[in-house]
Amino acid sequence: MINKDFFAALDELEQNKRIKKDVFIKALETALSIAYKKHAGEAKAVEVRLLPDSNKIRVIAYQTVVEEVEDKDTQISLEDARLKNKKYKVGDLVSEEINSKDFGRIAAQTAKQVIMQKLREVEGELAYAELSQKEEQLTTCVVRRIEGRNVYVEINKLEATLMPQDQGPFDRFGIGDRVKVYVKKIKPGNRGPQIIVSRSAPEFVKCLFMLEVPEIAAGIVEIKHIVREAGYRTKMAVVSHDNTVDPVGSCVGNRGMRVNAIVAELGGEKIDIIPWSEDALEFIARALSPAKVLLVEADEDEKAARVGVEDSMLSLAIGRDGQNARLAARLTGWKIDVKSYSHFKKEDNECDTAELEEVGELEVDETKSETTETKKKSNKKAKKEEETVESDDIIIEDMDDLE
Repeated sequence: MINKDFFAALDELEQNKRIKKDVFIKALETALSIAYKKHAGEAKAVEVRLLPDSNKIRVIAYQTVVEEVEDKDTQISLEDARLKNKKYKVGDLVSEEINSKDFGRIAAQTAKQVIMQKLREVEGELAYAELSQKEEQLTTCVVRRIEGRNVYVEINKLEATLMPQDQGPFDRFGIGDRVKVYVKKIKPGNRGPQIIVSRSAPEFVKCLFMLEVPEIAAGIVEIKHIVREAGYRTKMAVVSHDNTVDPVGSCVGNRGMRVNAIVAELGGEKIDIIPWSEDALEFIARALSPAKVLLVEADEDEKAARVGVEDSMLSLAIGRDGQNARLAARLTGWKIDVKSYSHFKKEDNECDTAELEEVGELEVDETKSETTETKKKSNKKAKKEEETVESDDIIIEDMDDLE
């Protein structure tokens, strides 16, 4: 069963599968030990050794030296052991080589099954170790099967799942298709690693730009923020760490070549590339692209902004179902209230009128208060004079009485 060709096949497997021959040999030795026990129907402690240098196999059975034998398969008496070697003592292991020719077809088949299982495990472990380095990166895979809305793809001979929420709304797949995906998460499982991939995550678009734009891959241009509603629109803020490099122009490419390649991969999804700014007001205005912003008022404590745009661009600034304004808010981290410029000014004028009316009412109230106070003082003075007159009359009357 074991010959020179067999060991030559192990060398070939080592080269093709990138698995060390020692791993194969260890798996074979374990498998053949199990196969021999099943074939012989014995409970002996058996060890199989493969010798690549001599292209041989050795099957060795072990028995423990004891004073009183309870199990003939695993134990040997001290007396019998010393017949083989006088140096044996209680507790020693007595080894005996078994003729490997006793292996039959059943034993070989059993060994083959165990070996194949072990090899699959080793291949899975190696593939997982290699794939774990690709987590949170872009990779190309092949569609192997589709069940319902779940798409199962193959990456490095491992199966990954592209779930419905990780697919673009306009993505369509067929068996055998090669597709780009973002490796979202890899976690170990009982039946091998569980791999979740995505085409709807914002990071998928980010990785596509890293692939298409050398300036991003080199770190000259940085993607500061990116938000996305898959299939419809992506907003991305970029900044250049080199004053001579235009960040937006780098991402767009000559005649739009770079960004068009990404749009094609995304099935026509719109992409807004925005220059990032440290100035919050300027960044908010840019984030509402392609609409033209005329005025921005911000409340930094509440992180809320009121934005005025040209009347003709209000619908463009808000977007379909509020998409453009919603993505701009997520990109900047601010609450954004978009109004037409005329409505914006009307609200301001109403606020000014209300303030003037309030001031007018306050002045009238103060005048009324002053008039009332004056009246109170006049009444108080008149009352005091009356009291004085009455007092004088009393004095006069008293004087007459005295006379």
